[in-house]
Amino acid sequence: MNDQQNRRPRKPAKSASGKPASGKPHRRPQKDPVRILAFQALRAVDERDAYANLVLPPLLRKAREKGEGFDARDAALATELVYGTLRRQGTYDAIVAACIDRPLREVDPPVLDVLNMGVHQLLGTRIPTHAAVSASVELARVVLGDGRAKFVNAVLRKVARDDLDGWVEKVAPPYDEDAEDHLAVVHSHPRWVVSALWDSLGGGRAGIEDLLEADNERPEVTLVARPGRSTADELLDSVGEESALPGRWSPYAVRLSEGGEPGSLEAVREGRAGVQDEGSQLVALALANAPLDGGSDEKWLDGCAGPGGKAALLAGLAAQRGAVLLASEKQPHRAGLVSQALAGNPGPYQVIAADGTRPPWRPGTFDRVLMDVPCTGLGALRRRPEARWRRRPQDLDGFAPLQRSLLRTALESVRVGGVVGYATCSPHLAETRAVVDDVLKHTGGAELIDARPLMSGVPVLGEGPDVQLWPHLHGTDAMYLALIRRTA
Repeated sequence: MNDQQNRRPRKPAKSASGKPASGKPHRRPQKDPVRILAFQALRAVDERDAYANLVLPPLLRKAREKGEGFDARDAALATELVYGTLRRQGTYDAIVAACIDRPLREVDPPVLDVLNMGVHQLLGTRIPTHAAVSASVELARVVLGDGRAKFVNAVLRKVARDDLDGWVEKVAPPYDEDAEDHLAVVHSHPRWVVSALWDSLGGGRAGIEDLLEADNERPEVTLVARPGRSTADELLDSVGEESALPGRWSPYAVRLSEGGEPGSLEAVREGRAGVQDEGSQLVALALANAPLDGGSDEKWLDGCAGPGGKAALLAGLAAQRGAVLLASEKQPHRAGLVSQALAGNPGPYQVIAADGTRPPWRPGTFDRVLMDVPCTGLGALRRRPEARWRRRPQDLDGFAPLQRSLLRTALESVRVGGVVGYATCSPHLAETRAVVDDVLKHTGGAELIDARPLMSGVPVLGEGPDVQLWPHLHGTDAMYLALIRRTA
């Protein structure tokens, strides 16, 4: 956009009839509630560092309450526009950059949101070209003004000249010249994330491409039947065979078909079931089933319990064995979410707000301890696509001391012969094996135990003794788990 385009457009002269001198009446921009809602969600993600999975549901709920014909198909389109634009942001940025005569950083973020959403409609959906362009231009007129709408129109018409494969061939560097940058553009991940995931995964090109592609796919909604309150069979019966499938690995998991709405299920509303990725279920189950060395099995701890998914599963399992779970969470509002998740548990439990690095309990109190530590969340990019653009390599330096401190606390909190589960929703080696190796090197009386047998039936678990799950191999988030027994 040149300087002339940046100026406020001059109003056309009007005739006595009130029409422009050209004789054509002014046309008000057509408001499209679906695309306006999607734009609002994208702006919230950018301006407030919000997460789309938290911003979008209340916007959709409000739109439905208003009526005005906003139906399930509209909600599905809005969801696709938001998540598709966020997932493919890196690729679309590169394509837009090739279609403008200025650095991409000089394009105002709201304009770029409209452009990328338009590019997604052109290259990532079946929306006809003319409809994708015209709808995007109308949106720009409503939310940006006529001047910027002309810019959007010009850019999208250039984009429409080729398909996604053609554009990727133009804007991505050749793989042989720069493999990581090629993958970053093609699969829409920051280069440093591509590098980190490749280091953690190992292997050649095929594996990393499969992983990056899996990150860009819409994940299934997976339910967990909370022990003592519901079963997977009951959930399947209530949902129906046409709308749900059993979990792949967890006996408590049920997978909803595309478009399934968990909030409409009575078991979910009553807290007898919840939404929980199957990888998270496997981590909790592995800790619960890990063999102890003598002693009791009466006191369990979830030391980083918010928002409560794993805690609810552990509490149900503990109750079945006559054990008690203490769920501890530093942030009071997250501790409140844990209390909601555990409400109605058939056995005793306790929820407290406490700092896991300065625990109020005595050393050696617990038989089993789970520490699912705060991390970059690079293992859940399918569910939170905006996280890949929000995180920076330096974030690792901020998490590292906390992760080590929490693992040391866990080892101090468990009795001799008891087991600690160190878990992260990140496969980054700096947050997984590096933390475990470093803490064990400076901690006596602790040893790794093989976690793989505790995930029976799950394939491709590596050389052990720790376990790294992967979206493309297991259909789960990229959860990491190391099981450690205290020996002295």
